[in-house]
Amino acid sequence: MGSGSSSPEAPPAVETKAAPSSSASPCPMHESAGGNAPAGFPMHEATDKSGCPMHESGGENKVNPQNKELPPNQNPSPGQPFPLDTGRQESSIPKGGSEEKWVYPSEQMFWNAMLRKGWKWKKEDINEKDMSEVIRIHNRNNEDAWREVMKWESLHAEECGQPKLLRFGGRPKFFSPRARLRYWMGFPLPFDRHDWIVDRCGTEVRYIIDYYGGIKNKGPFVILDVRPALDSFGAAKDRAYVAAKKWTG
Repeated sequence: MGSGSSSPEAPPAVETKAAPSSSASPCPMHESAGGNAPAGFPMHEATDKSGCPMHESGGENKVNPQNKELPPNQNPSPGQPFPLDTGRQESSIPKGGSEEKWVYPSEQMFWNAMLRKGWKWKKEDINEKDMSEVIRIHNRNNEDAWREVMKWESLHAEECGQPKLLRFGGRPKFFSPRARLRYWMGFPLPFDRHDWIVDRCGTEVRYIIDYYGGIKNKGPFVILDVRPALDSFGAAKDRAYVAAKKWTG
């Protein structure tokens, strides 16, 4: 279900297959959070200009308020062991305040962002081929997250036919009440969290995206738990409606 006028069912967790476990180790950002990131999936954090779903360029070392990140860096890092692609893919996610879409980071930008977060390359870690897979999974996770956001936004299709992603930020160490409740029940904490601010035709709506790792027969995967934050009466109403629909059919 997309952005039609019908109401969504309770959004299921979205599963995304991670990179093979023989590739990269998890990003330090993930390890400092829930610690259950699938091996081979270094990070979700934003890295650039219209970029992760993404960033605006600015002056050198100027932090972009849309995603709290530095300007894009397409230069190879000192001592980089292999060349990386600098091409970027346009997402399907409309960018708030414009007619553009967010643009995903390149392999080089992603690599530089990981180094900036404190990650250090080891020979047994990522290779050139792995980076292509990491970018593919990263982009797919964002596309899946936006589809889940659109399921919730379909509750307001008559009010707004084209919601847009206005800004976002990673908050891996700030666990949501829902994540903490799951943890108290014996489940692992998410290894990452993003907050996305959606422009619902003039109204800002905050969504929380928790990232969980798991293992199945086909290998490691990522589960996305996407829902509106409980910071307004409207969000509470939407979540109560979807929960009731789930249990009553």
